[in-house]
Amino acid sequence: MSAPETTRPARLVTLRLPVWWTFGGLVAGLIAGSLIAGRPVADSILPVTAPAGALWLRALQMTIIPLVAALLVLGITQLASAARAGATARRMLVFVAAALVFGGVATLIAMPLLLDAVPPPAGAQSLLAANVEPQEVPGLSEFILSLIAPNIIAAAAETAMLPLTIFFALFAVAITRLAPEQSAILRSFFEAVANAMLMVIGWVLWVAPVGVFALALGVAVRAGGDAAFLTLIHYIATVAAMGGIVLVAAFVVGAVRHGPLRFARALLPAQAVAISTQSSLASLPAMLASARRLDISENVADFVLPLSVAIFRATSPAMNLAVAIYVAHLFGIELGLTAMLAGLAVAFVISIGSVSLPGTISFVVSIGPIALAMGVPVEPLALLVAVEMIPDIMRTLANVTADVALASATDRQKDENLATDAAPARSLTDS
Repeated sequence: MSAPETTRPARLVTLRLPVWWTFGGLVAGLIAGSLIAGRPVADSILPVTAPAGALWLRALQMTIIPLVAALLVLGITQLASAARAGATARRMLVFVAAALVFGGVATLIAMPLLLDAVPPPAGAQSLLAANVEPQEVPGLSEFILSLIAPNIIAAAAETAMLPLTIFFALFAVAITRLAPEQSAILRSFFEAVANAMLMVIGWVLWVAPVGVFALALGVAVRAGGDAAFLTLIHYIATVAAMGGIVLVAAFVVGAVRHGPLRFARALLPAQAVAISTQSSLASLPAMLASARRLDISENVADFVLPLSVAIFRATSPAMNLAVAIYVAHLFGIELGLTAMLAGLAVAFVISIGSVSLPGTISFVVSIGPIALAMGVPVEPLALLVAVEMIPDIMRTLANVTADVALASATDRQKDENLATDAAPARSLTDS
């Protein structure tokens, strides 16, 4: 097999998921639960719906580790291949890493402050905290030792996501150092594993309306419909606010280089496509057109923008960490330094492996490992996934803005032209 074949992007299956039906199941469950709350009929219905919701939740959880492992290997091998593409690619990857770290750190600082300033509505704790025990987060020395698992199978059984993430990241890097034929074989294997697991999680998410309805009904019986709806609205607003930080930062990067009005006008068509489609890939032609309006080098734009769509999701660490922090806040979990570092590390690495997935699948695959690494229960994610298409608007809007800003920051042709133009002026001054 030729070397180019070993470095091609992974071909992952495309799934059409019942997103709005899932949202409808959430709303219907909350309404039905609020209607029967406090009535004798609830005692007859909950013994049926509770196991159904729990069964669906377990089916969702069983897909996380194998799918994350496969996607991590594919994402990191693709990233390593991109790094070998030349100076422009390496410069781009430095900006990508900086943007992901910035988003994660900004959320770790801003999200707790926001939740303290604007706390969840009364009764929100009872919405998600029923019969779930948070995991124990180790101290600093235990945290350092936990980075390496002596038994990777045991780590998987215990859902210890941080050592699993490190192991598969190292494994992916090792694959890139193998002979092209061996590297291609392993990439094909993990591609097949990823596609098989995507099919499984697709089947699980097809029955999400039923599972979410069952879970939401129990939540509404415990917490009341009004508290549930208000909490979900509060959750959407606070998580989207963290994406807003990334959006503003990306806009500033572009505005510094091109001016705020020019950058905003050039980017507006791409942002409109992003909002309407909630897909960075669908926004790619409009992003390329925006780059032309900004006079970004055609070679840079044609290389950076498709690659950024494939490997870069600027909002991933910021908004994924925001979800985990929100759930921790509802459970009253104090997130210490080790939990924050673990969450940031996993969020950074996981963001590489989930960029090409639909929003619903990416939500489960990305946030599940982060929550597990931080000692935050993952059970609430089964309900929150039903409203993901609303924060996903902010995710896509900020990601598209960041992609164009990334192309602008990576483009050095303008700087070189300015230097060339300035050289004769200096010589005339010196003469």
